[in-house]
Amino acid sequence: MDSVIKLAIKQPIAVAAFVFLIIAFGIVALQKIPIQMTPDIDKPVLQVRVSWPGASPEDVEREVVTRLELAVTSLTGVENVESDSRFGSARVTLTYSVGQDMDIALIQLLSKVSAIDGLPFESKRPTVRTSNSDDSPISRLAMVKLPNSKTDDLGTLGDFVEFEIIEKLSRIEGISEITFRGGQKKELKVALDTQKLTEYSISIPSVLESLKASSAQVTAGEIIEGKRTYSLRAEAISYTSSTAGNIILRSEIGPDGRPVNVKLKDVAKIYMSYKKPTSFRRMNGQDAITFAVIREPSSNVVEIIENLKVEIEKLNNGPLAEKGLVLNNVYDETVYINAAIKLVQQNIIIGGILAICILMLFLRSFRPTFIIMLAIPVSVIGTFVAISWLGLSVNVISLAGLAFAVGMVVDASIVSQENIYRLKQSGIAPIMAAYNGSRQVWAPILGSALTTVVVFIPILLLDLPIGQLFRDIGIAISVSVLISVIISVTLIPTIAAKILKNSDSNETKKFSIIFLDAFASKFAKLMEKYASYSASSLKFGLTVVLGLVLTAGVIISSFLPPLDYLPDGNRNFVFARIMVPSGYNKEATLEISRAMERAAQPLWEAENDGPYGKPKIARFFFVAYSGGAFAGAATDNPERVKEILPVLTKPIRSQPGARAFAQQASLFGRSVGGSRVIKVEITGSSLELIQPTAQKIIGSIRNQFPPKDGHQVRSVPQMGSGSPQVIIEPIPEQLAKIGMSAREFAQSLDVYNDGIRVIEIPFEGRLIELILTSDKANNNKIDDIKDLPLILKTGGIVRLSQVADINLIGVPKQIKRLSGRRVITLQLRPHESISLENAVLKLQNSVINPNIKNIPEGVSVNLSGAASELERTWIAMKNNVMIALFVIFLLLTVLMKSFVLPLVIMITVPVAGAGGVLGLVFLNQFSVQPLDMLTMLGFIILAGIVVNNSILMVEQTLWHIRYESMIISEAITEATRNRIRPIFMSTLTSLFGLIPLVIFPGSGSELYRGIGTVVFGGLATSAILTLLMVPPLLSLALKTEKLKPVSEAKEDLFV
Repeated sequence: MDSVIKLAIKQPIAVAAFVFLIIAFGIVALQKIPIQMTPDIDKPVLQVRVSWPGASPEDVEREVVTRLELAVTSLTGVENVESDSRFGSARVTLTYSVGQDMDIALIQLLSKVSAIDGLPFESKRPTVRTSNSDDSPISRLAMVKLPNSKTDDLGTLGDFVEFEIIEKLSRIEGISEITFRGGQKKELKVALDTQKLTEYSISIPSVLESLKASSAQVTAGEIIEGKRTYSLRAEAISYTSSTAGNIILRSEIGPDGRPVNVKLKDVAKIYMSYKKPTSFRRMNGQDAITFAVIREPSSNVVEIIENLKVEIEKLNNGPLAEKGLVLNNVYDETVYINAAIKLVQQNIIIGGILAICILMLFLRSFRPTFIIMLAIPVSVIGTFVAISWLGLSVNVISLAGLAFAVGMVVDASIVSQENIYRLKQSGIAPIMAAYNGSRQVWAPILGSALTTVVVFIPILLLDLPIGQLFRDIGIAISVSVLISVIISVTLIPTIAAKILKNSDSNETKKFSIIFLDAFASKFAKLMEKYASYSASSLKFGLTVVLGLVLTAGVIISSFLPPLDYLPDGNRNFVFARIMVPSGYNKEATLEISRAMERAAQPLWEAENDGPYGKPKIARFFFVAYSGGAFAGAATDNPERVKEILPVLTKPIRSQPGARAFAQQASLFGRSVGGSRVIKVEITGSSLELIQPTAQKIIGSIRNQFPPKDGHQVRSVPQMGSGSPQVIIEPIPEQLAKIGMSAREFAQSLDVYNDGIRVIEIPFEGRLIELILTSDKANNNKIDDIKDLPLILKTGGIVRLSQVADINLIGVPKQIKRLSGRRVITLQLRPHESISLENAVLKLQNSVINPNIKNIPEGVSVNLSGAASELERTWIAMKNNVMIALFVIFLLLTVLMKSFVLPLVIMITVPVAGAGGVLGLVFLNQFSVQPLDMLTMLGFIILAGIVVNNSILMVEQTLWHIRYESMIISEAITEATRNRIRPIFMSTLTSLFGLIPLVIFPGSGSELYRGIGTVVFGGLATSAILTLLMVPPLLSLALKTEKLKPVSEAKEDLFV
């Protein structure tokens, strides 16, 4: 390293070119780095989805889910399989072991799914989805009618939406998918007249078979005639609205001997129609079609949204304007991103200015301050090169790392420059002062930087989703600190050698601050006296150390805040899920949802704040469907968005049998389980077995966590009598008598009451469904079903009630399974006034333990969700702290060639940790700040940087002993005298660089305020404690070391 310093001083132009190169590369990299809200996080979860319109949850479970589970459970790395069967759909979620290669897992799963046989003909092909951070929408759109719109019904716009809106917006670079709700697709409907079927004695199954057999397109080889070859093709097209009516259902000879054909148009109406709407959607009181925009991984969200806005404006001025429609961007992730980035930029700038002011306060000269100041922009801009090279993104987390680094990157330059400056003042020539000053301190500077970097190694290797979240902040800090080391041994001595040549005339012009200088002088002398006395009188010094260690232990054990998982953040969006009584249809659910809309309406119509001081709502929407609904809202003032949660939930709770489960949307979405929802899973072989236990436990939860106190509890699936269902059970003997199979019976019933998909047919360049239904569909009562005429192949007619039993029962509207067993999941979201750790302990001790003693055999109860994530992450974080400390110790043993001296340095870490705890205690006096996992990261960062001051003290002492032949006590005192100034300079610049992160509110501040407070408290404590603890401990340690003095002749002189 000495040769590097020497070369840098000799080649200043080369050093300047190198620095400009770093800056240039950093600026270029910054233009290409994707900008996102949070880092891309790959969660080891894959999901298989299957749609089967019209099927009941029990049918879905039996015919779809069991086949899927059987196929996927044998896949490598699968830890558990969870399934969800609902009306018309199935979802099977696979959770893989940590460390599984998800690309290979996805390929294996796709292979397995494609090979599944036996799925119902009416079901659609299985699709596979991932569960990553990029699955969360970056934008939500809503299309509504303008006052003078020519469009009567938004439900008829399905094709328009798909081909005019979705197709154009999907072409934007970086968008992977756009989904929409509302706007039904076209279908060709064949509505049978049951009366005419009876007159002609034509059965429904025979009509179905005729439809399937009426169209054919087959290539039948080739015909060779002479020199020409003709392809032979059989083509019968009978699936258009004009040709389908001519399909012959039956042909017979009439009384006059002529053939009589019964055609489809004789017994049915054939017309183009639209699919039945599955939901109602409203935005700020208007019917709407809603869209969700999902990005591709590693894409630039800011660029995507900018391009999206351009395309939306084109649509609004073009085809949408012609129809009297407007498409609005109702949720824009870049609003939060831009606000968060702006705040972090502000913090970096203000922190940098404060750090420079501290330098000026110490140095009282612009030239040395300017030299050190150069480390900030070079280190920060250079970090973007590494971020780009590693394929990372600029996000709130990585920018927070850079903001933390602002005060840290000047540490190395401060130590180097201060030592150069000290030697210059002692009369050494500027070039020699620059060389010797840097040469003396490069080892402790490198050691200090490496301790800061190595603490992140266990974090980077953490095989949990949260480890990927910490990755960005670790890399940002590590790279910037390493660049600052390079700056301290190249740029700093180079510029110092040039600038300080003519500084002699300016030395006397330094200004003084009388009171501050007097205090600093007295404090320095006091510390020198303490160092001298504690190094000579070990009994006194070690007593002080013991007292400090014990005090730190008491503080940590007594005041450590309760644990939490992750902060939700504030993306200005609250989400509510509405549960309604079993069996409620869309219309009934709509009326319940409108109660919430009526409560929210005065708040979005208000000019400023709404009635009773509630915040003005910027956007409110809800989507109502059979069996439930969900709603969302945002406010003009993002800081007050939580205040509208009662507005959303109170109207629903006043509805008989209805419940609302509302929460502020987590900044991290599904990717790292950011929500504070604790899950209690009750599993068993059947619903009848587990439901009594689940009902007992949910009652206990509501007693311990009353909803009136802001706690929210719900059951998934909902418990109760289930959705009402009419069960038609054909009697086998009666069916045999009339010559009808069970399948034909079911087809007749399906067509009569609902409709059955026959085939997909081409229409205007796309495929639509051909649906066979009846004129009675969706208008029947239970008594009408009893009288359903079943037309036999022989032409006879029987009533349904003659061949089948009809029963009215309750069936579950949702069936969930976990690892092949039925499961009921009780979800608890505790109020934010209680920490997640305390909530889990209370739930375990007051609910689970008392009830688990009396559960039936075959039933198991487990905690999961945020509870299990918290436990796993807390254990991993504790282990990583210990590993980080051990790695630091090993690094120091290598640097110092001793196993004893590193112990002197390491003992300052827990004492500094107590300072971090005190920082949190102070912060909690003004705002709630639990010990979440991001805040826990602050203690890991702290462990890597609080040792820096101790390293400087120890290395400086060793220098005096080796090169100046001082005795131990003199060397410690001299080291204290020489190092007290740079210790406080580097500490105060770091502290003042952190102040904006701790005190300035705004978007993203809730994520890093806890980290900043811990580091601030720990650093502030360590600056004093280093001077109190290191002298006596170092004096004791050096008595066991044999240090050989180095003669001046052996020094490598600068020539």
